[in-house]
Amino acid sequence: MFILYAIPIGIVAGYLLGGRLERLGDVRFAWGWLAIGGLVAQVILFSGPVADSIGGLGPALYVASTTAVLVAVLRNWRIPGLALVALGAASNLAAIAANGGVMPASPEAAAALAAETGPGFSNSVVMADPALRPLTDIFVLPGWVPFVNVFSVGDVLIGVGVAVVVALGMRRAPRPS
Repeated sequence: MFILYAIPIGIVAGYLLGGRLERLGDVRFAWGWLAIGGLVAQVILFSGPVADSIGGLGPALYVASTTAVLVAVLRNWRIPGLALVALGAASNLAAIAANGGVMPASPEAAAALAAETGPGFSNSVVMADPALRPLTDIFVLPGWVPFVNVFSVGDVLIGVGVAVVVALGMRRAPRPS
C-alpha cells in the first residue's frame, strides 16, 4: 500500500521542482509487462477466493511474482529512483524467501494494527522469531491513515524510490521532435 502514497507525493514533489505531469510519458520502462504481470499476480493471489483456495502454492507464487517485479526493476535501474526501488524489492524478497514464502509481521506491529488473520494465504504472517527480522513488516501506519497496514524497511525504500521516479520523471526535458 505504500506505493499508493508514493505516487501522489512524487507528483507534488515533481510540481514543486518545476516539473510537468505529461513529462512522465517520456520515461521509458523496459519490460513493463513483467512488472505489471508480477503485481497483478499478487493482487489476484491475495484476493479472498484465490487466497482461500491456493493452499501450498501460495508461497511459491508469491516468491515468483516478487522476483518478476524485481527483475523488471533491475532491468531499468538507471532510471533515477529505481535503484532504491530495487534495493527495497530485494530486501522484501530476501525476507519472504528466508521465511518460507511469506512476509513476517512482528507480533507488536500486528497487535498495533489489531490485525485479524483469515484462513487463506496472506502476504503477511505474524511470526515471533522470523529470519531477517529487520527486513520484515515491523512498522505500522497510524490508524488515521487510509489503507492502514504493516510495512517493512523494503516498503519504505520502494515508496521513496517510486516518489523519486515520479518527481524526477516530471522534470525530464521533452524529447526533440
